[in-house]
Parts: sequence; structure tokens; C-alpha cells
Amino acid sequence: MKLSILISFLLFCFSVNAGNPSVSYTCIYNNNNKNTSTEKTKDKKNNENKDHGEDEDENDEDEEALDSDSISLKINSTFCQNDFSSMNIPAHDLYGGWDNYVIHPYKFDLTKKTDTTFVFLQDENKCDYHHPISGYVTSNFGTRGSRFHYGIDIKLQIGDSVYNAFEGTVRIAKKSASYGNVVVVRHNNGLETLYAHLDKISVELGDVIGSGDLIGFGGNTGRSTGSHLHFEVRFQGEAINPNDIICFENNRLKMDTLAINKHLFDYVVNARAVKYYSVRKGDTLSGIAKKHRTTVSKLCKLNKFKSTTVLRVGKKIRYA
Repeated sequence: MKLSILISFLLFCFSVNAGNPSVSYTCIYNNNNKNTSTEKTKDKKNNENKDHGEDEDENDEDEEALDSDSISLKINSTFCQNDFSSMNIPAHDLYGGWDNYVIHPYKFDLTKKTDTTFVFLQDENKCDYHHPISGYVTSNFGTRGSRFHYGIDIKLQIGDSVYNAFEGTVRIAKKSASYGNVVVVRHNNGLETLYAHLDKISVELGDVIGSGDLIGFGGNTGRSTGSHLHFEVRFQGEAINPNDIICFENNRLKMDTLAINKHLFDYVVNARAVKYYSVRKGDTLSGIAKKHRTTVSKLCKLNKFKSTTVLRVGKKIRYA
């Protein structure tokens, strides 16, 4: 099976290389770019329509191992990294690679970024924006319980149309254990957007799509409680708070140009500083506090519970 997939892929490579089309991009400017780049899938569908949908640990995707069929996809990623001229890859100068299997493959640390990259979100060269879906926000970007929520959840009904934000190329379109049916689009302006928990996907890998094109239909797949769209905006793999660039009250951009520097990712430093402890059998609040050189009152304040709260084995308690 793997041999047949590999042969088919190599034939595809030769056919693409023969064309070698030229590519140009007009919607991005970088004043000093020096960076270079570096799931077992499971379908979990639940079609219950609840009032408020939320995600459950969707970023576990980062650590998931590749399955046995990923050998052909690894080869595909290597091919794209070494032959940009034959593939219509947006913003390749910023990423240095293209991966159509791993949702979060990048290893950039933008908290140490020393330059500023200007991303044109909307201008006369047709870098237009289209809101993914009209709906109210059910869960915002930021710390949520013992996890950091790297996107925004927008309420929808199963089957509602979900649209692409900016013009670009589909990098991911597949089923994921945590994100459910998910689409990731690399945009010509250098951003990537992610659309998760879809009921159905309407695009394929490599599709060149415009702002406002149909991505798929809203759902409740993956680790999700209630139908909603989990929407992320990322640059070189690091999440950007969508509220920084989009007004979700009127579904419009807040600016035409986004200046990306290390200060945009200050939240990352704070998120990494947050520490948790998993409760074990026999643990007490006083014991946990003593072990981590803090106090019971501080534990209660950080976790928003009382000193009389019964600890459940496996529960994560924040201590810093």
C-alpha cells in the first residue's frame, strides 16, 4: 500500500515540475525578515445543538504522533519545501516550508522577534476580508481553566455556512481527533487562519480560494461541547488574538495593516509562566501548597474555589 502511494506521489511530482509556473505576491511587506522554518486522526461527531459550544483541549494536536500512512505526506512536505517555484505557496519567504499533514508544524519563537513585519489585511490590491460567520462569541481568546484558549468560539447551528477570511491556499483539510473536521488556510498576506469543529469540509488540499469562499459547514465534531466555530488567527505558528484585528460586534477589521512584533506575543510569556499540578490520591490543599511553596489562600484565589473544596484525582490545580 505504501509503495503504491509513493509511486503515485513521485509521478505527481514529475508532472508538476514540468510546468514550473512563476508566482508573485503583492499583499505583504517584511522590513527585515531573517527567519527560516522548521494526529492520529479520529472522527468524533456529536450533533447535539447546545446553547453555548466550547472546545476541549484542541491544542493537543501539537504533540500527536504521525500514523503509519504519514510517510507519503512527509515526502510531500519535503518536496514543497525544496521546490517553491512549482507550487503556488503563499508567503513562502516567511515560512520556509509547507506541511499539509501537521496542523501546527512551526518552531518559531516570536517572543524573541527583533524586527517588525507589516501584514496588509485590506487594501486596493484586493487583500479583502470576509467574516467567517455571523454569530456571537461564546468563548474568547485567553486563559480558560487550566488551558490557554488560542482562538475564539463563535456560536452557530449545525449546517451553517463558514467562509474563508482572506485569499490564500488550503494547507490543511482533514479530520482531527481534537479539532474535528478542520481547515487551515495560508493566506497571501502571511497569516494563517484555522476553522475547526466543522460538520462538513467543502475545500481540498491545495485549493486556491478567495475571501468569502465557502470553507465548509458548521458542526460539533472533535473535542467540542455544542455546535460552534473555533476560529484561530496565526502568524508563523504563534496565535494572534483575533480581537486585536477583528471587531466581532460588527464583523469588520479594526485596521488595514497589522504590525507584527514581539509585543504582540507578550501573552505567550505569561501563558508559559502559568503552572499546574495534577491532583493525586491522598493530596490535600495544604500539602500541595507546601510542596510548591505557596499558601492555601493563594491556591483558592488562583483556582476560584474554597478551602473546603473536595479535590478530585486527576484535576489540574494552578499553583503559579
